[in-house]
Amino acid sequence: MNKSKEILDEKKYNKLIVVLSILIPVVVAVLFGVKIDAELPVFLPPIYASVNAVTALVLILAFMAIRKKNIKLHERLMKFAIILSVVFLVMYVAYHMTSDSTQFEGEGVIKYLYYFILITHILLSIIVIPFVLITYVRAITNNIEKHKKIAKITFPLWLYVAITGVVVFIMISPYYV
Repeated sequence: MNKSKEILDEKKYNKLIVVLSILIPVVVAVLFGVKIDAELPVFLPPIYASVNAVTALVLILAFMAIRKKNIKLHERLMKFAIILSVVFLVMYVAYHMTSDSTQFEGEGVIKYLYYFILITHILLSIIVIPFVLITYVRAITNNIEKHKKIAKITFPLWLYVAITGVVVFIMISPYYV
């Protein structure tokens, strides 16, 4: 594929990337304000924390696959990581629409550590959205050099978000009612 075709292919996705990068956090924020009087059949936090853990593992496996030049496996794992992230988000929103937020009751240094991890997790979970989308588009449009460049940023951001999601769950889990 020539460079001008790659650029054209990539540009056709740019509006969608911008829309999704804004729409996803806005919709999540709006849905947080919606409360549904329904009890879910399962307690979701350990399930979506597990999804985050699996996402982290899949990201690491995808990184290892590409280091070994196994492009097909890398591609499948990355698509799976995206699916896992969407599944996480749906469960996370469903839980918060049907349940009150749990307050962290730790004190002292642990409290500050928890809030630091939580705040960086939330901020980076928003920031990583366009990075994931741009990285994915550069892969599917075969703009591999640019894909590699942004993937070096996307991978650690996404991995941090996945891992800190699990850490936040572990830290808050003693306070669930």
